[in-house]
Amino acid sequence: MFSGIIEEFATVVAIKKDRENIDFTLTCSFVDELKIDQSVAHNGVCLTVVSIKDGKYVVTAMKETLDRTNLGLLQIGDKVNVERSMLMNGRLDGHIVQGHVDETAKCVAMEDADGSTYFTFEYPENREMAKKGYFTVDKGSVTVNGVSLTVCNPTSNTFQVAIIPYTFEHTNFCDIKVGTVVNLEFDILGKYIARLQQL
Repeated sequence: MFSGIIEEFATVVAIKKDRENIDFTLTCSFVDELKIDQSVAHNGVCLTVVSIKDGKYVVTAMKETLDRTNLGLLQIGDKVNVERSMLMNGRLDGHIVQGHVDETAKCVAMEDADGSTYFTFEYPENREMAKKGYFTVDKGSVTVNGVSLTVCNPTSNTFQVAIIPYTFEHTNFCDIKVGTVVNLEFDILGKYIARLQQL
C-alpha cells in the first residue's frame, strides 16, 4: 500500500530482458535501506526488490505489467518516481494507492498557470471500464506515474492536474511533455462504489 507521495526519483542504470520479463537495475539515495522482497512503487507500479548490490537494486516486471504500464518504454538514464510502501504509524498525505496500475494515458496538453503547470492527460474511452470505476471525477484523486493528484476538468476520457513547482522539480513530471505516456491508477474507492452498484 502506498500514499502517492513520491520520495524521489531513481535512475535506470541497466535493463535486461529475461524471456517475457524485464529486469530493471536502478539507483537512488535509499538503496542501502532496501531489503530483498520489499515492495517499491516505480512510476506507480508496485515491484519487488529481487537483488541489491554495489549501491544498485533490481526489480522485475512481468509481461502483464509491461503491457499495462509505461515501464516497457524506459531507457537507461530515465528517471523513475519511487515510493516505498506506507508506514501504518504515519499520516496519509496523499490517498490510498495500491501500486496496481490500471492503464496508460498520454499527455495531450501543457498550460502555464502563472507558477504552476496544468497537464492534460487522455486515456482510451471505454464505457465498460468506466462502469467498473475506471474514470475520474472533479476534485477526486488519481495517481499519475505514482504521484497522488487532484483531478480538474474531467471528461469521459481526459482530465487535468495542476503541478506545483516542487512536484515538478522532485518527480519525473519535469520530463513529461506532450506525447509522453504515463501510468494511471484510478481511485480504489470509486472502483468499490462502482462494483457495489453492479451488485
